[in-house]
Amino acid sequence: MKQVRALTITGGKLAMSDGMVDGSIRLSGGLIAEVGEGVSPQGGDEVLDAKGQVVAPGLVDLGVFGIDKPAFQFGGITRAALMPDQSPPLDYPSRVNMIAKSGKPDLWVHPLAAATRGLEGKELAEIALMKEAGARGIATGRRWIADSGVMLRMLQYAAMLDLVVVTHAEDDALIGEATATAGEMATRLGLPSAPAEAEVLAIARDIALAEMSGARLHFRQVTTEAGFDLVRGAKARGVNVTCGITPAHFMLSDLATAEFRTFAKLSPPLRSEADRQAALTAIGDGTVDVISSGHDPRGPEDKRLPFADAEAGMAGAETLLAMTLTLVRDDVIDMARAFELLASTPATLLGVPAGKLEAGLEADIALIDPEAPWIIDRRKMEATSDNTPFDRQGAQGRVKALYKGGIEIKL
Repeated sequence: MKQVRALTITGGKLAMSDGMVDGSIRLSGGLIAEVGEGVSPQGGDEVLDAKGQVVAPGLVDLGVFGIDKPAFQFGGITRAALMPDQSPPLDYPSRVNMIAKSGKPDLWVHPLAAATRGLEGKELAEIALMKEAGARGIATGRRWIADSGVMLRMLQYAAMLDLVVVTHAEDDALIGEATATAGEMATRLGLPSAPAEAEVLAIARDIALAEMSGARLHFRQVTTEAGFDLVRGAKARGVNVTCGITPAHFMLSDLATAEFRTFAKLSPPLRSEADRQAALTAIGDGTVDVISSGHDPRGPEDKRLPFADAEAGMAGAETLLAMTLTLVRDDVIDMARAFELLASTPATLLGVPAGKLEAGLEADIALIDPEAPWIIDRRKMEATSDNTPFDRQGAQGRVKALYKGGIEIKL
């Protein structure tokens, strides 16, 4: 599917890297041909009046656990990096290659190769062959690699191959069978819990190893004040480290688990209100580089269980944009920074030609009404499962039109 007729979108507010600009964008041959003030349609172009809506790059969702194409498109996501925690795991080139070819043409899926065989944290997988097969990064999956020697060798290998390493930061030895963060709420509910320091210890070790190896290290989620401090300090020293977060961890605290609601059981678990406030600070000061959905659809067989027995995870693709726009309305970040977090930086980490409104890049474009009100209703979700912690919450911001490679996707 190729774009046959050029399209010029006029009258929009362009989410450019350096701020919001009133202007137009011209899409031709599947690429962005021109963008900015003074761009005009050429003869034969199709013309669309954006009528003041935000014209933004399609979102690049870094680190999802499942692909729900309708849900992703509802949320304005045009590319998604898939974690290796699949069945079977993405630890062989043939499996990576199959995923790399899936979803096209209207959603590109970028596989993240398993760092170790079977994601067991013991023996390195064939990372170089998986890169040749289409892997855009390496990931440890839902678990931390406890063996420091294995982690260092993997980081050295990744540095040689220039692949980003996406890691989960929780020390397994401290977590055990915990389902909540240690504190007043876990005590009141009688839930098995682990200290927030489980994240801090994992981050500290992995930063030290990244500094030794020179690898590009991305913490898929950082959720604690002390964890943000470590990342902030590492960046100041010049360590090539980035970190992400999901909306649940900057919108909710462990108070959301008060009624044993399993839709609020996540990995990492929800933290204290102080950590949530620290997350907002870290987003505002640039410590956080990526906001991703953490999309991990779980059916009733996994969620309609006692809290301690239920699986962790949330269906986040449809709410990613709207929840991030709350940060704009609350003056934590501006609109241009929102799309840097949602599209530009994840695209850069993955090395894909997208994520910005820039001539020569893929014409992955979303038209967004940032004020459009709607109610998040799990019964009406496009995802294969409805496990959202934001059910019945009011939201603002809807994708009104979506283009992949210059071709409109029917929403």
